[in-house]
Formats: sequence, C-alpha cells, structure tokens
Amino acid sequence: MLWGSRFEKGLDNEAMAFSSSLYFDINLFEEDIEGSIAHAKMLAKVGIIQSHEAEKICSGLFKIKEAYVKGNWNPDPLKFEDIHSAIESELTNLIGDVAGKLHSGRSRNDQITTAVKLWLKKKSDKVFESQIKLQKVLLNIAKNHTETIMPGYTHLQRAQPISFAFHLLAYIEMLERDKKRILFAKEATDISALGSGAIAGSTLPLDREFTAKILGFKSVGNNAMDSISERDFLLDFLNACNLGMMHLSRLTEELINWSSKEWGFIKIGDQYTTGSSLMPQKKNPDMAELIRGKSGRVFGNYISLLTTMKGLPLSYNRDLQEDKEPVFDSARAYLDSLNIMAGMMGTINVNADRFKKELEGDFSLATDLADWLVLKGIPFRESHHIVGKVVNLAEDKNKKLNDLTIDDLKSINTIFDKSALKCFEISTALQRKVTYGSPNPKLVSGQIENWELKLSN
Repeated sequence: MLWGSRFEKGLDNEAMAFSSSLYFDINLFEEDIEGSIAHAKMLAKVGIIQSHEAEKICSGLFKIKEAYVKGNWNPDPLKFEDIHSAIESELTNLIGDVAGKLHSGRSRNDQITTAVKLWLKKKSDKVFESQIKLQKVLLNIAKNHTETIMPGYTHLQRAQPISFAFHLLAYIEMLERDKKRILFAKEATDISALGSGAIAGSTLPLDREFTAKILGFKSVGNNAMDSISERDFLLDFLNACNLGMMHLSRLTEELINWSSKEWGFIKIGDQYTTGSSLMPQKKNPDMAELIRGKSGRVFGNYISLLTTMKGLPLSYNRDLQEDKEPVFDSARAYLDSLNIMAGMMGTINVNADRFKKELEGDFSLATDLADWLVLKGIPFRESHHIVGKVVNLAEDKNKKLNDLTIDDLKSINTIFDKSALKCFEISTALQRKVTYGSPNPKLVSGQIENWELKLSN
C-alpha cells in the first residue's frame, strides 16, 4: 500500500477486491509510464533528485514496460489497488529505495488524471481517423448514385423523391459534426493536471510547464483543485460518443429496412451478415443490429458518469474511480462500431432501379404540382388546397398521378395545362429542384466534389 503506514491493520481482502481498479485501469499502463518518466525528468531538472537517479528511475520504468508487453509481468488485483501502485511497487523491486523519490511532489490524484488524459487524447485521434474513414466509404458509394431515385420520408410516410447519394450525404454531414465534437473533447483534455498534487499544488519547485511540454499538453491547469476533480473532459468525450452512436444507430435502422424483402433496395455482404440456426433461408443484418444495440450502453455510460459527478464536493473523492470504466467501454464500442460500419457499407450492393417505376406518378410528386401552381401566380395555400383535391381524385379513381389526364386536372381547376403533367415524371423530379442543399444531381455532384477535396486534406 502507498498509504498504509498510519494503519495498524491491512485492508480486508473483500474490501481490497471491492476497491481495486487494477482490472480496468491497467488500460492506462502505457500512459502511467509516460507520465512517470516525464515527472522524473522534471524532478532532476529542478534539482529535487539527481540526474543519475532520474536515469535509474526511467530505466526501471522502461524495463517494467518491456516486461508487461512480453507478458512477463502481470500485477495481481488482490495485491494492488490500481495500476499506479502496482508499477511503483515493481519499480521498487527493480531499483530499490530510489524508486520512492519518484513520487516527490506528486499525488495519485494528479497522476491518475494525467494518465487518463493522455489515454483519451490518443483514443480521440483514433476515433477521428475512423470517422473520416466512414465518411470516405459513404462518399464513394454516393458518387455512383447521384441519380438513383428513392423515396424520402417524413413521419415514415413517403414525402418527396430524393437520390441515394443525397441520403448518404446527410450522414456525411452528421459525421462531420461528430468529428467536431471529438476535437472539442480532445481540446478540453489537452490541459495538464500533473503538478497539481492532491488538491493544492506543492511546496516543491515543480516545473509544470516542463512536464506538460514533454507529454504533449498544450497548457497546464490554472487551479489545482479543479484540475484534480473535474471530469468535464470525460463527459465531453462521452457526449461525443453518444451523438456519434446515435447517428450510426439511425443509419443501421435504415440499412436493416433497406435490406428487407419488403424494401429490396440493398444487399449487405455475407461478411457482415449471419444466418439462422433454424431457418436456412435467413440472411440477418446482425452487425447493423449490434451497432444499434450498443448505442444503449453508450448512452448509459454517459448518464452513469454524470450521475457520479453531480453530488461530489470539491476536490477529489474515491467515487471518481468510477469514471474510467464507462469511458473505456464507450470508446471501444464507438470505435468498433465506426470500423464495422465502414466495412459493412463497403460491401453493400444497391438495387439502383428499385424505385424507378414505382415512383412514376407517385403521390410524393404532389408538392411539385403545388409549386407549378405557385409559378402560375396561385397563392401557395390555395395551391396546396387544389393539389389536395387532385390527390383525392386520383385516390377515388384508384390511379397514380401520372394516370390522370389533363381533363381530370381541369375538372378541378381550369388553370392546368399539359405542362402540369410533367410534374408527375419521376425521371426529371430531381433535376427540377433548384435550391442549394437539394437533391438536384448537379448540386449533389458539386457537394461530392467538395467533400472529396475536404477529406483529402
């Protein structure tokens, strides 16, 4: 124990097992070594320890790292509270009493926070790279489907025709916002807590800027108490994972629907589907369903830490040990989901002709007819009313809009002429869109070019 000198009895075995975080904070092994090496070099720089002592400490830490990587050292959770005390104990075994000098001016409070921040910065970079990878996969699909017609929905009812490329570009936009949130979380993490001590800094002449520079932090915390106890940076990261997983879950829901027999719009590659133990004909979109399912646990992780934080007085409390598992779990779930989604999307086969005939004269073209009337000078509210009557007429006659004749239209309003019938042609529906941000193939192609340029930088 790092703290046991004033206790007459050791910690109860069950209490030790209950309180040990080693089984999950061993994830911070590499970052704890990095932080300790930086701290040792700083102690030598300011004259608290000798240069040869710092070299001995650093050498011992490198040996521990090598032994762990090779599987020759595995600390026991029943003997150590966390990875930090396990490393310090092993360092003492290797180099003797000089190991005790490493903790000069340092508390496990700032040590742990530093290791978590180093870990999170690395993980944020990996998430960011995977977000870009998925964007590129979606963009490559979109390039081939700027004129692949499909129904767009509101309220799960057919609304207006769009293109598959246009639909995928919406998810590329979502991912772009997800990237910004990850970068924001990383920026909030990029502040060194090392040197803050347990709560109020140190009487030793520590050089916090020196360790921050070695470890790659942009700055140091201004208030030791806040630096030790704040976990906003973790909540920012978890929130970024939340929204990212929510976006992935929305996409998986659509993939699941599109790949059904009822839709028949896409096929997902065998590499990302499974069969049934009973029904030999089944091809199930399990990877998509698992991503959708994992969103729930990621949302829960955010609430878990938020609830832990809400009642904590300043500064450090042992409750904060509960901050790591949710973060480790969400980071793994989100990163894995991004990578699986990119792989899965890369295998899909699109039935580009699926809706060409079905949407010809579909009621989803009714808004185009209302716009035609507006261009003829009819107020939109009146146009809306007139087209509603056109739709009712088609329903009464059990016809699609393109089955109606010009006489049918004139029976509702004499303003109609033959040019109005062109509104029911699905082949030109996308080209009729003129506003920026619409599914007009030329505009969508322009957006694709912009994204290719942006994602190539």
